[in-house]
Amino acid sequence: MIKHEELVKSPEYWFESIQNEIFRQVDVYLKDNNMTQTQLAEQLGVSKGYVSQVMKGEFNYTLKKLIELSLAVGKVPVLEFKPLTEVIQAGNEQVVLSTKPSLDKVAEPIAPYKINTQTNE
Repeated sequence: MIKHEELVKSPEYWFESIQNEIFRQVDVYLKDNNMTQTQLAEQLGVSKGYVSQVMKGEFNYTLKKLIELSLAVGKVPVLEFKPLTEVIQAGNEQVVLSTKPSLDKVAEPIAPYKINTQTNE
């Protein structure tokens, strides 16, 4: 089993986390608006195959496409950059806390990504 510290140091982990969140946001948008992938493709001015790739997680997003997809579903991407050591520490604390799972944490949505423009000096 891979340790949390190793996992958060992996670019693949962060890529898949963001990719999963994009899928979740688009999926919710489609359901909330009773839309098909074809209708979303028309709205975006892209092919149905493009939207299909997004929904299958077979797409490597450029920053511009991430923004376009976000805006198309009525959202804005907000990224947050944290020190790696802070994420590792938070993960270690979560492991300790997760020994007693609570139902209110199970359904908690994924937090949005945020850009932190403040520098720690």
